[in-house]
Amino acid sequence: MQQQLPLRDIHLPESISFLWPLAPGWWLLLALLLFLILVSIWLHRLRKRNAAKRIALRKLKKLEKADAPKKLVQEISTLLRRFYITKYPRKEVASLTGEDWLAFLDNQLGEQSFTAGEGRCLIDAPYRPDVAIDVKALLKLCRLLIKKGKHK
Repeated sequence: MQQQLPLRDIHLPESISFLWPLAPGWWLLLALLLFLILVSIWLHRLRKRNAAKRIALRKLKKLEKADAPKKLVQEISTLLRRFYITKYPRKEVASLTGEDWLAFLDNQLGEQSFTAGEGRCLIDAPYRPDVAIDVKALLKLCRLLIKKGKHK
C-alpha cells in the first residue's frame, strides 16, 4: 500500500492591487505633479510680491505725461508713500515727513539722491512759487528707487 503524503491545498497569493504598490512610472508622475504644484505656488508668491512694484511703475509712467511740474511732484510723493506703505508697516512710513521722509527714501536707494540731489524737490516744490524742477531726472530717480530699492 502506498503511503499518502501530508499535502495541503494550493494557496494562491492575493491578486495584485490596482492602486498599491505603484509602478515606478506612477511614482515619477506623482513627483512631477508635486514639483509642478510647488513651482506654481512659488511663482504665485513671487508675482504677488512684485505686484506693488509693477503697479507703481505703471502709475509712474502715466505721471510722465503730466504738464504741471508742481502737481507731478505731489503725485510722485503720494505714489512713493503708497508704495512703501505696502512694503513696511503703516506706522513706520505714514508718519514720515520732510527730511525724515527724504532720509527714508535715501536709505531705500542706498545713496543721497533725495536729501542732497534731484529728489529734494519732493518736500520743497509744492510750497514754493518758483522752483526749477528737473522732471526727467526726478522720474528717472523714482523709477530707479522703485525698481532697485531695498524692500522688506
